[in-house]
Amino acid sequence: MGEQRPRRRPGWVGVAGTVAGLGAAGIGTAVGVRRFVVGRERFRPDHDASEPFGELRGRPLTVPADDGLPLYVEVDGPDDAALTVLFCHGYTLNQDSWHYQRRDLAGTGARLVFWDQRSHGRSGRGNPTRATIDQLGSDLYEVLRATVPAGSSVVLVGHSMGGMAIMALAELRPELFGDQVVGVALINTSCGNLAEMTLGLPILLAKLVRPLAPGVVRGLGRRPELVDRTRHLGADLAFMVTRRMAFADKYVSPTVVGFLEEMIRSTPIDVIAEFYPSLMAHDKRLALDPIARVPAVVLVGGRDRLTPPEHGRAIAAALPNAEVIEVVEAGHVLPLEHPGVVTGALRRLITRSRSRPRNRKRPA
Repeated sequence: MGEQRPRRRPGWVGVAGTVAGLGAAGIGTAVGVRRFVVGRERFRPDHDASEPFGELRGRPLTVPADDGLPLYVEVDGPDDAALTVLFCHGYTLNQDSWHYQRRDLAGTGARLVFWDQRSHGRSGRGNPTRATIDQLGSDLYEVLRATVPAGSSVVLVGHSMGGMAIMALAELRPELFGDQVVGVALINTSCGNLAEMTLGLPILLAKLVRPLAPGVVRGLGRRPELVDRTRHLGADLAFMVTRRMAFADKYVSPTVVGFLEEMIRSTPIDVIAEFYPSLMAHDKRLALDPIARVPAVVLVGGRDRLTPPEHGRAIAAALPNAEVIEVVEAGHVLPLEHPGVVTGALRRLITRSRSRPRNRKRPA
């Protein structure tokens, strides 16, 4: 089992990383203050208040990456399942972000595999020089080899940076797609051009902010103690920025917002800074060709500020046989904001993947 890292520095208050961080990077939220904010935010009953976020656990497994880094993995479901569904979480999050899918797909008969990407969650702290999307693709390959038995099939599911890891795997090991990999789900993700995103800002303001963001991120990564010192200044701001940047549904559960903010806050600011350049330079448009061989689903948030809908539409255009779902009133965290839509799409993908013969379009 992967070792628990020592106390984490507070992470960013928004999956956004850049603009959210400019005003509130690293601001933590004490439980009591968060409850106050939640109560002030909305007085109606919160139907997710009793949901056991972060408490669903599977059989633990440690998988060494190609550089020896321990990757923390959990496995649910029967060991003899013919199909495995392997989930890859997003930037600044961890495997618990798949809470609803883990809960609701338990009866499918598939083996469910969840892992924490390097330097996130319970996985080991990686060398900063390896904080790249290509390395995540290599890590995913090691997790796949360790958890998917020879002769059985796997469906890959990725949210945000997790989707980019799947694209990196497709570039690294294209022969897997159509053979062992029989389905792919890409959620709130992008195949490139993230440096052009506006984060929902007016275009003129976005043009002013974009050049500043990389320097701010690098500076925070070099001086994480600055983030520590500002934790007490803006608990309300941390909650509200997370809500605004990550969600579009005005009735989203405040408990869900708090859960997301807690995951982000648990990611050290220096880790966020290390991955940021690779995210901005990410370009895996050609890697979509292997993915096009298998059944796929592309899920898009119509009001996603971080990977805007045109990014998902570009992926869908390269995967002509994919099921495309665009939720108009949705932000960047569809697995938490609209879990039923995501889980339903995954159920259909699992059915399609099981009925499709392997090696149908295996490369020469």
